[in-house]
Amino acid sequence: MVGWSISTSTIVQGALTYRDKRIEGFDAAALVEVIEHIEPDRLASVERVVFEFAKPAVVVVTTPNRDYNAKFEGMVPGQLRHADHRFEWTRGEFQTWVGGITGRFGYAARIEPVGDEDEVLGPPSQMAIFERGGL
Repeated sequence: MVGWSISTSTIVQGALTYRDKRIEGFDAAALVEVIEHIEPDRLASVERVVFEFAKPAVVVVTTPNRDYNAKFEGMVPGQLRHADHRFEWTRGEFQTWVGGITGRFGYAARIEPVGDEDEVLGPPSQMAIFERGGL
């Protein structure tokens, strides 16, 4: 039988744009629908904080798939799903970003769909699962 055992949980509040030793050394981190709310010129700081300094064994990142926006009635081309989104990546742009992370920080990654996939436009959201040292 396979199972999980969690001995403690710790919740901390902070900013991912600044190094914070309180978030270093955890087993996993989840950035669920977070990165699209960060200014693009601050993404490099977030990448370093999460992947270089905190270095969790597993990082899960989800973000909207901009390609899929064409399926939403009433959305005009170029419109973002939420007023607070700073950007939304296409599947290709997300794949490029994920590849950059793996190349710079010693993680391996796989990309998975989130939600029902359209044959042409892909899923509504996309997820990268990063593992330090390889999958």
